[in-house]
Amino acid sequence: MRALDDRLPWYRTMPPSRRSAVGLVAQSGITSFIAWHEDPEAQPWIAADVFAAAPRELLRSVSLQQTLQLIRTVVSVFEERIGDADPNMREPILRYSREIAFAAADVYARAAESRGLWDARLEALVVDSILTGEDDDELPSRSAALGWHGRGECAVLVGVAPRTLDVDVIRRKARHAGCDVLVGVQGSRLVVVIGRAAAAADDEAAEAPLEFLAIAGHLAEGFGEGHLVLGPAVPSIVEAARSAKAALAGFAVADAWRRTPRPVRADDLLPERALAGDPLARSELVRGIYQPLRDHSSDLLATLGCYLDTGRSLEATARELFVHPNTVRYRLKRISEIIGWDATGAREALALHTAIILGAVHDASRERSQRQSRPAPHAPRGKRPMQG
Repeated sequence: MRALDDRLPWYRTMPPSRRSAVGLVAQSGITSFIAWHEDPEAQPWIAADVFAAAPRELLRSVSLQQTLQLIRTVVSVFEERIGDADPNMREPILRYSREIAFAAADVYARAAESRGLWDARLEALVVDSILTGEDDDELPSRSAALGWHGRGECAVLVGVAPRTLDVDVIRRKARHAGCDVLVGVQGSRLVVVIGRAAAAADDEAAEAPLEFLAIAGHLAEGFGEGHLVLGPAVPSIVEAARSAKAALAGFAVADAWRRTPRPVRADDLLPERALAGDPLARSELVRGIYQPLRDHSSDLLATLGCYLDTGRSLEATARELFVHPNTVRYRLKRISEIIGWDATGAREALALHTAIILGAVHDASRERSQRQSRPAPHAPRGKRPMQG
């Protein structure tokens, strides 16, 4: 015990209870060696039994490297006190110490295997709770137990699971991209939750983090052939269910876009998602496109609708609105500045046209419900209403 205290600095800082547990393991090993040396044929001894005296928390607080240092110190003291006095004892000590070292490695290997299986089950549980959108208060603590360090934005990536899944490829690519990942398999789909650590406010030398779409491109190697859809970024893992819903809805309709990029943002599939009945996509189109234009100016909304109805023709739009084509150009530019969508592009024009239709339907439905909720006018007193 004095040798352990003198030669191992980390041993001196251990709490007394753990130092006592280490002493019990060392004493058990020495006792086992004496019994084995006195009568090797009496009964077979198992080196792993030496560590049975150690409490379970000692396995978590002492690493394998530290355990080997303990064994080396005990064996060296044994050789100094016994081997020097009797050279014939060196070979038994060597054989016994070898078995003890292998037994220690086996104990830690079993613990690592058990921890790996537990981590896999916990990771599957966390990913499943994100996909189902369950309100789980333990989600941050469970993800932290899996090594999740991301305190910034996160996004969900959905693709096709390969025939032979190699999770290490995805994790290695994620480490190179400077982000954390949680991996789960849902049938034929592979789901990856990507987390990006928030940079410190005073860290000016830190490199700008990669965009989630660029990270998805790096992780594409770990997916099978097929579409790869990235959900929108959300502030934290607690809100990852919103990104997962968008990614799953986009993955379901990705075939409808003939030239779907890989990977593709779920927001780039808003028209297809809205036509498929996704309420999240419908509300996003109305809220992000229709309502800002309606609230800003009726001329802009009318110009955009006319421009799309006439096949994106400036001259036809100008004739119908009785304005100059330059006025139409100016209004289209203002529309792009307000909502961030360019109506001159074919793909964006589809999203804008869908948003206008959904917005008009939404306003008509709201007006109809307001009329129905108004009380019917009362007939004047003394007069009976006419019968139809």
